[in-house]
Amino acid sequence: MKLVVVGGGSAGRTASIEAAQIGENVTLIEMDEIGGKCLNTGCMVICGLNDVARFSKNAQKFNQTGITNVNPKIDFEKVAEGIKNTTAKIRGVISSETRKAGVNIVRGNAKIAEGFVIVDGKDYPYDKLIIATGSHAFIPPLKGVEYAKTYKDILEYKEVPEKMIIVGSGTIATELAGVFSLMGTKVHILCRSTFLKDVDSDIRTYIKEKLLKDVEILENIPVTEIYPDGVLTKSGRFTGEVILAVGMNPNSELAKDLVELGKKGEIVVNKRMETSQKDIYAAGDVVGGIGTTPVARMEGVVAARNACGIAAEVDYSFIPSSISLYYDVSFIKTNEEGINGQIPGSAGPGAFWNVLDRETGFTKAVVDENGEIKGVSSISPSARTVIAYMSKFMRDGYKTYDFDNFIEAHPSTDAVYKLMRFFSKFG
Repeated sequence: MKLVVVGGGSAGRTASIEAAQIGENVTLIEMDEIGGKCLNTGCMVICGLNDVARFSKNAQKFNQTGITNVNPKIDFEKVAEGIKNTTAKIRGVISSETRKAGVNIVRGNAKIAEGFVIVDGKDYPYDKLIIATGSHAFIPPLKGVEYAKTYKDILEYKEVPEKMIIVGSGTIATELAGVFSLMGTKVHILCRSTFLKDVDSDIRTYIKEKLLKDVEILENIPVTEIYPDGVLTKSGRFTGEVILAVGMNPNSELAKDLVELGKKGEIVVNKRMETSQKDIYAAGDVVGGIGTTPVARMEGVVAARNACGIAAEVDYSFIPSSISLYYDVSFIKTNEEGINGQIPGSAGPGAFWNVLDRETGFTKAVVDENGEIKGVSSISPSARTVIAYMSKFMRDGYKTYDFDNFIEAHPSTDAVYKLMRFFSKFG
């Protein structure tokens, strides 16, 4: 069976490797760079920037306590160069990994027809097709929008901006605000509606008051025009570098004549990642669901298995989410009611010196009277890892009393197990 995968990001690359390991003939077509948005312009770029931003923040903190007397100056061009070099090395590793799995990688722009994909005039016939073309930043129809940047342009700065205006209210806007405010930029976030409206209110409050305390966040402030040096709103004019972070659009244009699209241009799929067209599957951001790398990988695996004749369905229950700030903010959100519990974060690696300022984060959980865990949120240096395992526990039906014999690796900033032990009396 010949399988062609269009898109070499998280969903497409994972799908390709999965199908190749099953034993199928797989061709992966990528127009730009293997690794997609996550590696080349998204998650990994934020990781690199955050490492530098946290170092700068910690240096300030140690200066204030009198422990050190250093004032590091950030060379943003060197930061950008270092990030590009690092992501290039990662790209080389995953490209090699993909080829070693038996995948034929083809670089070029794809055009999809029924039964084959055309790349630079050459036909690649398929028995099954997986579309994993990702998404791109939504550009609103505003006057002067050409003066604004998006997440893809961040590494183009020659120096840390003095002022920045971030138009948006979601995760991307929040992470960029966190990075640049720690680097010394005066940041405004202008939200068309509510800041982080889908995030738990206690988490949102902590982010605003602690993690983004130097950022001015203005809600219900739509932008009416963008200038080379700022924006205009009904409340007045704001000056600074302008970043648009107002959402993502699926890259579904090349498939619009083949499969059914939804209202926002997403490719419509079922739980088997099947499209409206027989033998054509889709996965990742292009299907318009939960736009995270782990979900894209999961969808890619499911698409590949079904394309190879192995029945599989995606499971979107208890999906962990995260926001990269000075502390990781991670959570598993449900709309379930239950017993709420909350405790301050623990002193430990990455949080010890913040005890002096009472800024160690916090952990929150919701359980029912039977000890079933309904939701978990955590802000700490270890939150991202902890929440991933909690997602697994919740999927597998673990209860609070299952943590009675839990032994942590000490010292740790994980406070989840402490809450679970507290809640065990309700089990």
